[in-house]
Amino acid sequence: MASHARLDHRNPLVFDTHELGRRPGALQRLTRTIDAPRDLGIQGVIGVPEGKPVELELRLESVMEGVLVTGTARATAEGECVRCLEPLEQELEADFQEMFSYPDADDRGRVKAEPADDAEDDEDRLFLEDGLFDLEPVLRDAVVLALPMQPVCQEDCPGLCSQCGARLADDPDHHHDAVDIRWAALQGIAGSLESGDKDEMSGAEAGVDEKQEK
Repeated sequence: MASHARLDHRNPLVFDTHELGRRPGALQRLTRTIDAPRDLGIQGVIGVPEGKPVELELRLESVMEGVLVTGTARATAEGECVRCLEPLEQELEADFQEMFSYPDADDRGRVKAEPADDAEDDEDRLFLEDGLFDLEPVLRDAVVLALPMQPVCQEDCPGLCSQCGARLADDPDHHHDAVDIRWAALQGIAGSLESGDKDEMSGAEAGVDEKQEK
């Protein structure tokens, strides 16, 4: 088993199972409000801001293999509507369930060397360490699954005007007169010709005036 940093019982997302004990069937219920860790959510889309409260309700059950943790996390997520780009808030409720296994130990409590065949399986397993478990990876996965990949401020948000960027929800009658670019080009040419004709006529009139004066 790869070595890693020891769990710190002072970390608010680290829980102690000593009170639960190892008798199969034993139950313990816990509630805890923690400050959200950094980057809790879908980065750049929506998430719980760092330091904001996250309410945890946990049910710990002792089983033969370890401790089965079932719980719910509640918090307020913040993000941006993908249609109109306005800030939004969303109440988050994320459910999760995870098994934290007892490390295989000999009669002296030392972790046994494990066969190479089991190494890959253990990469996906979470273990208790001295009766402690770290809920953070489980919480992160649950929050990401509970949040929308495409958050919207309201289901029928009309978004922004593709021509001027105005927020359509603020002006339901907002529109632009459709102009065929081919007609616009012809109108531009006609306008130029008209201006040219006027210039020529003005020049001709000026020549007539000069002759009359002579």
